[in-house]
Amino acid sequence: MDEVATAIADPIRRRILTMLRDEPLAAGEIAQRFAISRPAISRHLRVLRESGLVRDDLVGRKRIYRLDPGPLAELVDWLAELVAADRWERHLDALETEVYRTRRERRSGGPAEHRREHTA
Repeated sequence: MDEVATAIADPIRRRILTMLRDEPLAAGEIAQRFAISRPAISRHLRVLRESGLVRDDLVGRKRIYRLDPGPLAELVDWLAELVAADRWERHLDALETEVYRTRRERRSGGPAEHRREHTA
């Protein structure tokens, strides 16, 4: 997961992944879309390949890159747990507030008991 997180930390690599989401591309086609050198793009592609986020095939003299989103699954699961934990924490905080409010109303003979008296 750390290798994947490191790979997607760079904005150029994220742009490459976005391009490859739409279609497989040759290294040269990827390089043409950036204002940086081809060797720099090659280094970015190597990082993405080593993290498992892209696969490459040699077709003639061209190296074609395609997205492999599989390695993102572990990172996505971890992020989902963080989001879910926060959501549950908010739900439990709201429940705790409601429990305290209900207890306070019962002790003071507030609205909760008043409703029970009129419905009985």
